[in-house]
Amino acid sequence: MTAMRVIYAWVIDLRTDEAYYWTWSKENVLSFLDHPPMIAWFIRFGTAIFGDINFGVRFAGILAMLVTQLLLADIVRRVTHDVRAIVLAVLMPEAALYYGLLMAKVSPDVAMIPFAVAMLWALVRLAESGNACWWLAAGLFAGLALLSKFTAFMLVPAVLAFMLVPDWRRRWLTSVWPWLAALIAVAVFLPALIWNGEHDWASFRFQSVRAIAVHEFSLRTVGEFLGLQFGLVGFVMLPVVLSGAGWMAWRGYRRREPVAILLSTSVLAPFGYFFWKSMTLRIGDTWPMFLWPAGFAGAAINTTMLAREKGSAWTVRSTITWANIAVVTGIAFVVLVFLYYTVMPWNLIGRIDPIGAEAGYQEVAEGAEAELHKIGATWIATTDYRTYAMMRWYFNGRVPVIQINERGRFMGFRDPGMDRIRGHAGIYVARLPDSDNPIWLATTAVREPLGRVERVWRGRVMDTYSLQKVTGWTPELSPPPDSPLFRWRVLAGEFEPPSQGKLFSFAG
Repeated sequence: MTAMRVIYAWVIDLRTDEAYYWTWSKENVLSFLDHPPMIAWFIRFGTAIFGDINFGVRFAGILAMLVTQLLLADIVRRVTHDVRAIVLAVLMPEAALYYGLLMAKVSPDVAMIPFAVAMLWALVRLAESGNACWWLAAGLFAGLALLSKFTAFMLVPAVLAFMLVPDWRRRWLTSVWPWLAALIAVAVFLPALIWNGEHDWASFRFQSVRAIAVHEFSLRTVGEFLGLQFGLVGFVMLPVVLSGAGWMAWRGYRRREPVAILLSTSVLAPFGYFFWKSMTLRIGDTWPMFLWPAGFAGAAINTTMLAREKGSAWTVRSTITWANIAVVTGIAFVVLVFLYYTVMPWNLIGRIDPIGAEAGYQEVAEGAEAELHKIGATWIATTDYRTYAMMRWYFNGRVPVIQINERGRFMGFRDPGMDRIRGHAGIYVARLPDSDNPIWLATTAVREPLGRVERVWRGRVMDTYSLQKVTGWTPELSPPPDSPLFRWRVLAGEFEPPSQGKLFSFAG
């Protein structure tokens, strides 16, 4: 399965979000508007070894999956000492599409998952040994998880329940160790805090919109959330994992077992929050992905503990049978998806295909490069971060690429080559029908149509892009915060709608 992910990472075109994070890896800043910096560090690590190729960008995701599996195996080993449960804990993520295949594609979630699981592992070691020093390791991994993605904060209820519900609560309430762990986590998280302090807490304001926004109740967004989780975790695996978390919660809170409380709450508390928010908000595809590894460990542990606790024979048999079915059918599904995208030549889903919807940008880059040479232009302009990221990926420094708006996304970024831009014509690359973005009215630029280029995947036109000549204006890299060229797209009460083909996307 690892070899399969390696092949997938080599041959599948980079997605727009991956290219966007790759652009971060080329900058020397402490943090970024959208997310903390860990994903940029992951990508820089991979490209330092393999260069700016698909596999280099995705290499750290391959390692993240293996580290996650090893940690899950050790958690289950320490709790059950049962080889079958350990094997099940390793195979369960392989049988979930997101982990078994799509962790080969980097995102902040991929960076966060191994650190979140490592924090749980450290707390399991604490419960096993009673050695308070494991609090310090947990604090380190918690800080690294937060430095990967802010949603790691949603594991705090599980840690608090682990500390306060069992009979040892008085020991930890009066102990300095948990507070030292919290200090370590904050210290590790300092790069993001310092950057935000210098930029008016931009990341927290950017992300808090989703958390506090109020919208009307919608069954559609609930259905999307549950449908995506069934697809990414598994149509059989998801019920198995949720039922395992339920059993663990029943056992843990009834008997005050620290590990059972920790693992079950790590799943049920965030899942409950996301389900509640899905009633009024579209939940991102990968937002809940950090919680399911704890569910895999809990489900594997549950298959052993039910038998040891002399549960009913039917319950024990049913639990083991459905876990086995989930693994077998899940791995088969993951392999089929892998074969569809790497071997089969057909486009069976049309324009909503999650991979095809973001493939074929090389044709757009080649069309833009041809026009650059034809008219003597020296730079490329875009008005959305996806096109910006893909143009930067394909040109890779040969031509300056500027997203002229949403400059708040690029605070602290280096000069892309203004000496090659100032006084020269550029080419505006934009997906139709967004080519007439009203943001141009805030500039003195003169635009002239040049032509169009199609983005094609497996014989199907996925999108059409307009190419326009731009003269009479030089982009402003650092406009004032009140400028329409500075503001990022997601503002209070305003959400970026999914672009065409993104409804069933696996992007973050």
